[in-house]
Amino acid sequence: MSRELKKNPAFVARVCLIILAGAFAISFISASLGPRAEAQGAASDLPSFRNLGGIIPNSREIPRVSFGSFIKNIAVTTGLYAFVTDAVPKETTVMDEATGQYKTTTVKGWMELLMVAVGFLIIYLGAVKEFEPLLLIPIGFGTVFVNIPFGGMGDAPHGFLHIIYEAGVGNEFFPLIIFMGIGAMTDFGPLIANPKTAILGAAAQFGVFGTLFGISLANYLPDVAFNLREACSVAIIGGADGPTTIYIAAKLAPHLMATVAVAAYSYMALVPIIQPPIMRLLTSREERLIRMKQLRQVSKAEKVFFPLLVFGLAIALIPSAAALIGCLMFGNFIRECGVVERLSKTAQNELINIVSIFLSLGVGSQMTPERFLNPSSLIIVAMGLLAFAIATASGLLVAKFMNLFLKEKINPLIGSAGVSAVPMAARVSNKVGLEEDPGNFLLMHAMGPNVAGVIGTAIAAGVMIAVYGG
Repeated sequence: MSRELKKNPAFVARVCLIILAGAFAISFISASLGPRAEAQGAASDLPSFRNLGGIIPNSREIPRVSFGSFIKNIAVTTGLYAFVTDAVPKETTVMDEATGQYKTTTVKGWMELLMVAVGFLIIYLGAVKEFEPLLLIPIGFGTVFVNIPFGGMGDAPHGFLHIIYEAGVGNEFFPLIIFMGIGAMTDFGPLIANPKTAILGAAAQFGVFGTLFGISLANYLPDVAFNLREACSVAIIGGADGPTTIYIAAKLAPHLMATVAVAAYSYMALVPIIQPPIMRLLTSREERLIRMKQLRQVSKAEKVFFPLLVFGLAIALIPSAAALIGCLMFGNFIRECGVVERLSKTAQNELINIVSIFLSLGVGSQMTPERFLNPSSLIIVAMGLLAFAIATASGLLVAKFMNLFLKEKINPLIGSAGVSAVPMAARVSNKVGLEEDPGNFLLMHAMGPNVAGVIGTAIAAGVMIAVYGG
């Protein structure tokens, strides 16, 4: 019998349906043949539905909705209606850092629609063009989320994005954890093997401090008013370090965080496009053909001692940067000491990935019309690009200057890696070098100034916080 059932599944299905139908019929008949008198007596104690005027019990205070009103309410709560008709006019109070006074800005539907489009553009750049996809994709979704009419995802106190922002973006929590992960993924060996490349990482900071003067001049433009704290938050974009940019913006100019963070990450993603023309313009073919000697082998003791030395110097000389540098060196120490491999792998993978998602969503949550759609935001984007270009050019020019005094010449192309976009800037230096000479591998040499740039940008941020953070 069992074999026949297996061969005929349709028969089994029909039997199951007959059993279910029989069970339903039995339950229905037993319920209808129950003590009707008791049921009628109990029903007589309840208020008459007809006497209540068609109002469901316990819903008397809720306004009645006709069929027409129901259709209308559905229509006016759609996103399309809100975008087109300003159905959700929203007034937002924002502090003007230049004057210290609060001003009220009205956000209209078309503004939110435009920001939604910007969010999808950011998603496109990350997903299709692969520009820093790990960061730009969640930033783009955060931008779309916060600008959804009636969504409330960025509203205080219980909005999803508001909670994320308050938990770790508007303070130093998420950026410092990111730095911890970066330290765990970074090999300082090339810098230790060739210490003079640290000068190139320092040279790139000219882009940070030089842009401060450009931002000061921008104050002469109409409707533009940057104070020095805001100028520092914009100028740090030149370091091409997203976590540091967020860190200093959270301390000095929180209202600019969205714009400066998106600009920083965008320029980091555009390193392969922005840097090569500057590199070719400022170097000759003979300079690009310079071959450098293979780096010496760095001992484990040197790699273990290095993060402790750098952290100690930060504590002694610039404690305002000790938080950033300390987390970077802590991550590197657990990588190099070799006795906490589980912690090192967690910092390199799960921890930094989880925090990157929350950090990026939190940054996207600040991409609202009142913060982004104004002349100051355009100035920030332009000045951020200027800072990045100056940083790239400074590294190249300082490398050329160093060659005037060095017996063993360095390839100036590695100077452009002084910005702290690790390891993309080093890869770009290597790529441009290979275009001139397919046998000239500059990657490991470029990693020296590249990781030095991370430290240099953190120091620059510490200086700014020490001077203007009071």
